[in-house]
Amino acid sequence: MNADICVIGSGAGGAVAAAELAEGGAEVVLLEQGAAHDPDDFSARPPEMLARLYRDGGQTLTLGKPPMLLPLGRGIGGTTLVNSGTCFRTPAHVLERWSAEFGLELDEASLRPCFERVEQALSVAEVTPELAGANAAVARRGAERLGWSHGYLSRNARGCVGSGVCVFGCPTSAKQHTGITYIPRARAAGARIVTGADVREIVLERGRARGVRARLSGGRALEVRAPLVVVACGAIHTPLLLARNGIGGGSGQLGRNLSLHPATAAFALMEERIDMARGVPQSFYVDEFAAEGIMFEGVAGPPGYAAMSLPLSGARHARAMARYRDLAQFGLMVSDSSRGQVRSLGGRPLIRYDLAHEDLLKFRAGLARLEELFLAAGAREVYLPLPQGVRPEQARARDLKLMAFHPLGTARADARPSHGVTDGELAVHDVEGVYVADGSVVPSALGVNPQMTIMALATRLAMNLLEKAPAPATAARGAPHESESEAACPS
Repeated sequence: MNADICVIGSGAGGAVAAAELAEGGAEVVLLEQGAAHDPDDFSARPPEMLARLYRDGGQTLTLGKPPMLLPLGRGIGGTTLVNSGTCFRTPAHVLERWSAEFGLELDEASLRPCFERVEQALSVAEVTPELAGANAAVARRGAERLGWSHGYLSRNARGCVGSGVCVFGCPTSAKQHTGITYIPRARAAGARIVTGADVREIVLERGRARGVRARLSGGRALEVRAPLVVVACGAIHTPLLLARNGIGGGSGQLGRNLSLHPATAAFALMEERIDMARGVPQSFYVDEFAAEGIMFEGVAGPPGYAAMSLPLSGARHARAMARYRDLAQFGLMVSDSSRGQVRSLGGRPLIRYDLAHEDLLKFRAGLARLEELFLAAGAREVYLPLPQGVRPEQARARDLKLMAFHPLGTARADARPSHGVTDGELAVHDVEGVYVADGSVVPSALGVNPQMTIMALATRLAMNLLEKAPAPATAARGAPHESESEAACPS
């Protein structure tokens, strides 16, 4: 199978790159390790959907103090299929840091057209108070009484009815994940999409890419011959694929610099009917303490989810679940100073990540403020994710019940080959023709959900690559329309 460009992965980076490249006239083959999921099969039952839509059934684990679950989507759409749909642009101060510390020529002005392009494709809009539901109203009431900065989140959804199960597969296909936005565009423009393709090798000749070899689910071998390869397997699996092929290791940074957003959540028993599963789970935020690396965002789910998440046991758990309809929940996410590492052990990822003391202090402060938020909103009881009797200011790392989201940085971009795996154009430093378009290139914590950052960078990369694609294929399709060319998203 021949192509101008082979894209590996169909999540926030890969699907965007494939669609933009195919619409720009390039011959594209996209390889996805997982399956294509039928939304008609989305049951909203957490155990069933975790097994079907998540890598390792949602049980990917970091090793360290404390260990954390790191849920990753698997299949067409990647983690965009199972995230909450929250859409933040890259904060300006983060872009300024990237310029000063990593030599990346990125700023708000240059990325704005890319963000606008993605937002239009995803139907990004702010959640309405009605759709946000009573769970968000609790947080809003508390924030207003305390005078804390807050607002409704923007999401990639169209026709949302507030099913409340975003992370278990949207049963109405309202969430505009890449599997129903960019992948159909890529296919319509002629891209060939291959599922069940486990990529084993990036073929190199004389230091430049010549294609990709994969094993299909039935055991057959597949080779895609292409002079350009875009790796978009995510921050956990991209460094493993590159390392297995001896690519990107020159700086010593491959697989290192893993940044996460460690997160937790608290519940509150209210004197009012909440029905947290009705409405958009992640619809509201409190950013009063964002400069300190502390962000509060909505989180909620059906009874099965609440039963797994409620930080109680025994009779206390049973009593709280009996009042499920009166429970509210809100999440705490930390912009980390900690850094981890990903390496291979027996062909599988080994993720090491220890919470730095600086981040422990953020959780102590964040949990105290989250309790304050609920009490200000009129909570009867607040259930913090800590052992019974432990107050936030006393919490140790091992006391925290954390999950981790948004892995970044393991093939970080840096203009200097000695300091990064990819350059400012997302090209791998030590080979020609290999690019990376996923969270692994993001060189630092964002403090906000990274979906839009990854998509905007993938859009920018695609526009640049269209200039590099071999002329015959591009000419055969015709030049891209103005709305599809680099003029729409300048490099």
